[in-house]
Amino acid sequence: MDSTCFNTAQRHSCQMMNPDLFKPPADLRQAGQPSKPNRSKTEQIRPELAQLVVDTKTGRSYSKGKLLGKGGFARCYEMTDLANNKMYAVKVIPQSRVSKPHQRDKITNEIELHKTLQHKHVVKFSHHFEDQDNIYIFLELCSRKSLAHIWKARHTLTDPEVRYYLRQIISGLKYLHSKGILHRDLKLGNFFVNENMELRLGDFGLAAKLETVEQRKKTICGTPNYLAPEVLNRQGHGTESDVWSLGCVMYTLLCGNPPFETLDLKETYKCIKEVRYSLPPSLSPAAQKLISAVLQKNPSDRLTLDQILAHEYFSKGFTPDKLPPSACVMVPELNPPSPAKKFFTKMAKSLFGKKKSKGKVQKQHCLPLSLIKGLFLCAVCEDALTPAAVAEAAMNALNSCLSTMPAASKNPPCLVKPKPFVWVTKWVDYSNKYGFGYQLSNQNVGVLFNEGTHLSLCDQRRTVHYCLTNNKHFTFQANALPEQLQNQKHIVELMANYMEQNLMEGGDLGCDERPSPGACPLLLQWMKTDHALVMLFNNGSLQVNFYTDHTKVILSKLSDSYVLTYISRERLSSSYPLSVLGERGSSPELRHRLRYVTQLLQHYASA
Repeated sequence: MDSTCFNTAQRHSCQMMNPDLFKPPADLRQAGQPSKPNRSKTEQIRPELAQLVVDTKTGRSYSKGKLLGKGGFARCYEMTDLANNKMYAVKVIPQSRVSKPHQRDKITNEIELHKTLQHKHVVKFSHHFEDQDNIYIFLELCSRKSLAHIWKARHTLTDPEVRYYLRQIISGLKYLHSKGILHRDLKLGNFFVNENMELRLGDFGLAAKLETVEQRKKTICGTPNYLAPEVLNRQGHGTESDVWSLGCVMYTLLCGNPPFETLDLKETYKCIKEVRYSLPPSLSPAAQKLISAVLQKNPSDRLTLDQILAHEYFSKGFTPDKLPPSACVMVPELNPPSPAKKFFTKMAKSLFGKKKSKGKVQKQHCLPLSLIKGLFLCAVCEDALTPAAVAEAAMNALNSCLSTMPAASKNPPCLVKPKPFVWVTKWVDYSNKYGFGYQLSNQNVGVLFNEGTHLSLCDQRRTVHYCLTNNKHFTFQANALPEQLQNQKHIVELMANYMEQNLMEGGDLGCDERPSPGACPLLLQWMKTDHALVMLFNNGSLQVNFYTDHTKVILSKLSDSYVLTYISRERLSSSYPLSVLGERGSSPELRHRLRYVTQLLQHYASA
């Protein structure tokens, strides 16, 4: 294999840091709420789910993993398809809980609705089946559990984090509303977070089709703290009710508790109907304004989702492109972009000194002479490529190629021997603790750390490249590296040694000459899908590694054009100018992969 995790049992970093923090969340009912009636003994004692679950229609077998969570009707387990080792989150509903027609209809409606949904920020529905004991609904596994778990560990989140999550929630919610669907149960426990810290909206047990005002359902459903006044007053659900719940979610994440929380359910309902809550002075003025504009009693007075995104809370505030996994349990270090003219001062302070705070003088360090000698390059690229720009340019080039590509049964002959270029020969995902490590074809190694910094060992480990952000580069002689960077260098060395000892090269490009050891493209971003790993680089190139057969597509940016290299499952490579493939066509195998890569990039560029 050309890739691995250091420890597959530790892929889900948040859970490994402190398992006690990630137990299923306590019931969000308030003290004083009437408890559920006692169930019969047969209902209370559910039979233990078998370790092996078999779909008799397809013959597929699934191995039960850990319990992810439980609710009134169902339990959710991690399950693995033994045919391909793919993991799912599986909602298991006992047949005894759907014995009545209206109960069965509820589950059927949930399945039929969910299977129609396809959006980046909605939990993916895979398939379902049932046996005499249970109904099994197979869903996308979100390894970092939910915002409820993060909130339980953190209590409050920072404004940049809240903006990060809200943008994704709103993206998924706009999609649902555009399809005429109301979620009706927006709460922290229904916002799931995957391995890459991306949010997915899930649990459509209470979702319903949008109806006219006269037809709207008058049922009171949802979580008490997040119910809108019109729902409690039985005026029905509209999109504005989801917006209200979104405002409650924002308040909860920033303040540490829901806005209308009391010790008595009746009092909570009264506060909601009267819109009686307080805004802590610790909230930023923009956050206070936005919450106030959303938590309006009259649904027509509330901001729409587009108006929320246009609010100054978002337009004038920093939103990170990505959060590190450590944000599940601690405040992340997030550095908003700063003007280039202030770069070196800020860089020196963050690396080698401390900022002064009002009323207190802290120790300030100057750059030592030895460090100045060791630092022989400091560069700021004003026009540095962003991951989105790399993805969009590559997507446009591939779309152009595919639109003109004629049908063909095989790839054209390699017209020219490729010039040596740098590509990823080995990689290791250790993002559950540190970051993503990779080795390049010129033997340079690098790690993109979870908090966004990047460190590379180049020129046979004699040179160290360090980047605070994607466009702020520092180069040091390895023997003159600042003490503050020694720990990160040690991690890179550990990953490099691991890859060298345990992983084989990803293929042979057949070039007569090796690329320059000084060439060190910077990994801007990496993404994992169910089928492939995508890596975007600051030189405009990208690489996609497919898991099942270890084929690879490498798109190298040369001046204003691209050269495409395909490494087959036999580990043989072929390189073509992209324009040649557009004129002559390619094998169905390569064409299929190019379409998949294009869809990935389109999904990424539009996110």
